[in-house]
Amino acid sequence: MNRKFSASQRDSADLAGQRNRLDSSNPMSPAGLAGAANPVRRAGLTDSARQTNPSDRDHRMDGVSERKHARRVAHSWPTLELEARIAADGFDLVVGFDEVGRGALAGPVMVGAAALWAKDIPDLQVPQGLTDSKLLTESKREVMFEPLRSWCCASAVGQASNVEIDDWGISYALGIAALRALNELERELGVGVSAVDGGSTDDGRIRVPHQASTDPTGAVCVGAILDGPNDYITKALNTFEAPQVPVPANITTKVKADQSCALVSAASVIAKVTRDRFIVGLAQGNAQYAPYGWVRNKGYGSAAHRAAIAKYGPTALHRLSWHLT
Repeated sequence: MNRKFSASQRDSADLAGQRNRLDSSNPMSPAGLAGAANPVRRAGLTDSARQTNPSDRDHRMDGVSERKHARRVAHSWPTLELEARIAADGFDLVVGFDEVGRGALAGPVMVGAAALWAKDIPDLQVPQGLTDSKLLTESKREVMFEPLRSWCCASAVGQASNVEIDDWGISYALGIAALRALNELERELGVGVSAVDGGSTDDGRIRVPHQASTDPTGAVCVGAILDGPNDYITKALNTFEAPQVPVPANITTKVKADQSCALVSAASVIAKVTRDRFIVGLAQGNAQYAPYGWVRNKGYGSAAHRAAIAKYGPTALHRLSWHLT
């Protein structure tokens, strides 16, 4: 059936069309941002006392629902811009941190750390398809895992157990997990070498041979980006449970850094895959965990998981300070 439009309706339609075209040409408009070409070169690469657990709706996805979510969310491509600015401030090693498992009902919380030497950043390309792990399907995260580990000069994942979370509270547990990751990463790179290998400065910072430094003392300076508004890493430094990190990092916090900073995005994927594999391994290796559906929910608070807790009770891996049902 042919529809006839009045002149005023045609004028409104024309105005809407002009407005859409203007939005698409404006790089700062929503339409322009959605359609803008990524300016960064990209390389080929084909998660106290009675606590209320934080929202875990982003982590309840599995199977088809996860794929639908990944298609629904517009990709936000990270860059190395903030990493380059930190390098320009005189830091020799730049580290990105992101956590996974904060809101889970069972299992540890983990913090991933991914590092690049500052001198290498200008020549590096951001891996193709890299973004926040929550915007990627499980299969894509698995495909990217090893290439991302190779792209970084070093990476590590630290964890705090469910018992430690219950004893310490989630914020402090996150800080300890992050410091465990940083400690492992720096020692892998040789930042914690003895005086025979590089020596140390008067203020205790470690010299690493064969790495250029902008610090006139020759010490390695470590700068880091932490996803979110709160620096839980520095607060945990020099506490009783914290490891003795060779060189504490100077932390820059940034909300949604897991979507905008390539190193944080890499840390998020590495941490997510590591924790998922750990939880699935627990579930498949012990029949007592089968009713809780961890292979699918990865320990997060799905309806089936909460129903199983209500029916069978919590396991030794559940966070008893959480509201579990």
